Amino acid sequence: MSLAERENPGLAQEEMRAHPWIMYREDSRSKEETPRRRWGVRKRATAIAVVALALGLALGAAVLLLLLESSLTSWSDSAARRDANTIVAEIKDDNIKDAQQYLVDSARSGQYAQILQPNGSVAAGSVPAATQTALTALRPRSGQTITERVTDLRIAPGEDFLIVAVGAEVGGKSYIVVVAKNVEAQARTVMTVAWFIVGASPVLLFAVGLGVWLLVGRSLRQVEKIRGQVAQINARMLDERVDVPPTADEIAALARTMNEMLDRLQQADREQRRFVSDASHELRSPLATLSAGLEIAAADPSGATWQDMKDVLTGETSRMRVLVEDLLTLAKTNDGGLRLESADVDLDDVLGDEVRRLRATSSHEVQAQLDPARVSGDVRRLGQAVRNVLDNANRHAVSRISVGVRRDQDLAVITIDNDGQAIPVDERSLIFERFVRLDASRARESGGSGLGLAIAAAIMAAHGGWVRTVEAPDGGCRFELALPLAGAPAVIQLDEAL
Repeated sequence: MSLAERENPGLAQEEMRAHPWIMYREDSRSKEETPRRRWGVRKRATAIAVVALALGLALGAAVLLLLLESSLTSWSDSAARRDANTIVAEIKDDNIKDAQQYLVDSARSGQYAQILQPNGSVAAGSVPAATQTALTALRPRSGQTITERVTDLRIAPGEDFLIVAVGAEVGGKSYIVVVAKNVEAQARTVMTVAWFIVGASPVLLFAVGLGVWLLVGRSLRQVEKIRGQVAQINARMLDERVDVPPTADEIAALARTMNEMLDRLQQADREQRRFVSDASHELRSPLATLSAGLEIAAADPSGATWQDMKDVLTGETSRMRVLVEDLLTLAKTNDGGLRLESADVDLDDVLGDEVRRLRATSSHEVQAQLDPARVSGDVRRLGQAVRNVLDNANRHAVSRISVGVRRDQDLAVITIDNDGQAIPVDERSLIFERFVRLDASRARESGGSGLGLAIAAAIMAAHGGWVRTVEAPDGGCRFELALPLAGAPAVIQLDEAL
């Protein structure tokens, strides 16, 4: 709050009423600037594991209780039917009195049996209480079986019973055999299992949650250790590496991947530092020449010194311009900014133009055998690559340069030979790096900045081709440049070819 607002609170309230959007904007900004707190991986993993297990336990418990109840009910029904059919058989084999004696002898706890007359009166019962009134109102016909479940039997109120009634005909008379089986024990069994599941589930959920919490925490400690080590690595400590745990799991793979990334970063940093150092070294010489020349020319009021040195200074300026252009070209190839205008290119025509240029400027004999070959690419960039390789061959040739192009399956292969010394095998991949000069004969004074072959290799790679150096059949130096013919797939990359 400003000083005016503190001295005059009414002013602040009046402004709020006049411009309510001001407070809304400030509140919105404060809400946006306050990050929402989110659960970490450890909490989320534990919560998901516990919730998933709880749902699984609930579903499994429901299925288990249903199956258990169904199984116990089926068993009770089968037992009651079996007893009822046995009593029917006794009635058919003996008279009612003998069947009544069988009911008494076969009576068991939790089960009552009756033999009823068709009018519903009790002919016999397994216990005295079952001889008074009928246990059920079911009246099946002869050979028919009917079941029902009741929760309040007259002789045992408050308990669950399964009643099976079977109709039978003996000596022309109809009877009904009733067996009432107590199923309270089965219900208690189901309830006991249910309470056991309810009591054991929290313990199981706690154990699983604790296990997941500890396991994820142990894994995250390794991740946090790796994160802490990586956080301490800066541009001055690129040689540091993270510790790889001896677990042979995803955490160890992450640590190895981080170390591989650090290796690449360190290598890129070395290359960048070397590139900057070499570029500075290359620019220092023409800059020193220009600076000294300008100082000397400025000290001579007659202007004669300027007339003597202007050709030298112009040459150094041209050299700097070419060097800067080469550096920009390499920078574009590194960051993917090199734009290629793709079109059908007659490679023999491109080589023919470069050969004519070389013959006009070189003191060496230039031979050419050019077969027709059409590729797809940027004609200007392809000409630049060929020109750089030809200029390199011209600098190191003794007396002769041979240029050829031929079709080899899906490739157009350019060969540029010179009768100079062949490049040693162990140094053939180095010459395509920036600012590389292998010996004194390839020094700065002989021409070039050490960037021409690197540019040629980058341009060929951008066209899906490659460039390499081998020994010529006559023992001289040969460069081979390969490009896919128009309509053919890209060939192997530069690093695979070298």
